[in-house]
Parts: sequence; C-alpha cells; structure tokens
Amino acid sequence: MPRTSGKRDLLSVTDIAADLGPLLARATRLKAERHRGAVRATRPGRNLAMIFEKPSTRTRTSFEVAMTDLGGHALYLSSKDLQLGRGETIADTARVLSRFVDAICYRAFRHADMVELARWATVPVVNALDDLEHPCQIVADLLTMHQRWKGRFRGHRLAWVGDGNNVLHSLLLGSAAVGLDLTAAVPIGYDPRPDVLGAARALAEKSKATIEVVRDPREAVRDADAVYTDVWVSMGDEADREAREAAFRGYQVNDDLLARARPAAFVLHDLPAHRGQEITDSVLDGPRSAAWDQAENRLHAQKAILERLLPPARGRRGGD
Repeated sequence: MPRTSGKRDLLSVTDIAADLGPLLARATRLKAERHRGAVRATRPGRNLAMIFEKPSTRTRTSFEVAMTDLGGHALYLSSKDLQLGRGETIADTARVLSRFVDAICYRAFRHADMVELARWATVPVVNALDDLEHPCQIVADLLTMHQRWKGRFRGHRLAWVGDGNNVLHSLLLGSAAVGLDLTAAVPIGYDPRPDVLGAARALAEKSKATIEVVRDPREAVRDADAVYTDVWVSMGDEADREAREAAFRGYQVNDDLLARARPAAFVLHDLPAHRGQEITDSVLDGPRSAAWDQAENRLHAQKAILERLLPPARGRRGGD
C-alpha cells in the first residue's frame, strides 16, 4: 500500500481552485523579479523528476528553467529511458523516484496513469498534461488575463473556439473558480466531458460566473473580451485527423471572427499552433495576439506552483 505523507498534488485545477488568487499574485511577483534580474533561489537543493510520454517545448523548458531559478534541479526522464518502457509498474516507478527527488511532474497519455503515479508517490505530483486536463497551462492563461485586465476577472467574458479537450476542461474549471464568464463554441460530438462541465458549473455557482457551451463560434465570440483557440488534432488524435478537420471547418479564429469581439479583445493560444487551420497568421502574429505573453507566463506560473507544492528545505527561508 502507498504511504501517507501529507503531500499535495496538482492533478486537476480543482486541486488549486481555492489557491488561484494567491498563486496568480505570487506568479506576478516572480515575473516582475525576473524581469528586474532579481531572481531568488527560494527552493535551493530541491530536485524535480520530469516524466514525459509526449514531446514538449514550453512545458519541458518552463519546468527546467523554473527549477533552476528556484535554486533546484530538474531531471528529464523520457518514458523510453525508464524501466516503464520495459514493463516496470507505475507504482514501482513512483516509489523509487520518491526516494530520490522532492517532486515529480508527469506528462502522460492517460489520466488514469497520472492518478496511479500520484497514489504511490510520497512526493508531490504535478500534472504536466494528460488526456483529461492541463492545469499548469491554465494557471499561465489566467495569469495572462489577470495582467491584461489589471487583476479583475469579474465582468469579463472569455470565448473558446474549438475542441472540448483537456485544455478546455481545465479552462472551464479555472474560469469558474475565479469568476470569469466563459462561452465555449464546440462542434457536435466534441463537447467537453459532462462530469467536468458539471464540476465547473458547481464552482461557477459559488463565484457567480456563467459557463455556456454553444455551437456557433460567432455567438461565442460576440462581445467577448478574449478569444482562445487550440489545435483541432491533439497528440493522440492523429488517426481521426480527417474527421476532425471536417468537423472544425468554420471554427477558425481569423480576422472576420475576431471582428465580432470587443475592440480591446485579445487572442490566446496555448501553442503549438497549426497556422491556417484553427488560427490565421494575421491573428496569431497580429497586435491582438497575447500568445507570446501566454507562453512566457508558463515559466512564472510553474515557479509559483512549485513553490506552493514544495516546502523550503529545513533551515532555509523560502519565498513568500
């Protein structure tokens, strides 16, 4: 049986829903410090194991740099390099790594494997993406909107255009937790999971936010303060490429669609982008794109998350 250690995991946005305000405030301070060249090693000597079953640019780089900034070390572990690839169980891997490192981040194909790793690990486990959620991405997304809207979510509305995927799942939960209205336009057959939508609406009742799912992208984008899109074919969905591309025609974020949003509205994309499919070059590279700030904010969000899950080493004083 797994040991009880009192550790905290981040498997879902619901794990940090009550902490999002302080997390965003801390990430904002960490970003300002880094831009001033005043990086502080608040978690010296801490080690992070990073198990990646899927390739990554932003997630891997941001976690590695985050740990370096915090004074620790990140160890990249491809699933092909581990004994997992030769049949070792997730439970055994979790128990061994827990003896070596202070936390584990896991980029997985299956959420069930994420839960299994967290069950057996005696150190914090961070979901760096799976087929159900992408919580670290959404902390960075909320940080981007938080800064653009000067710390206020209430009274703003976010439009999602695209797939009811893992990113939307976490975005629904995160938006509901902070009181941000969200309207998602998704094609028939690609809705977000009912249990996630139900959990988001339960959070929205407490925060007085509105969560809606519609079919027409024009309806979702009309008078929106921000517009978010993602790839039509995610990793693991390649076999359904043709069907997906057919279903998502008409869900492209282009200049005509963006014209329906408010004049000050900006565009979000978690990247990588398939230019010419879900988004056009003119929008992604244009003055209303916040995608590059959003990508940078992965670093600052990750640092705040790691600080929150990793207590300072004994005898050392950590950050606020």
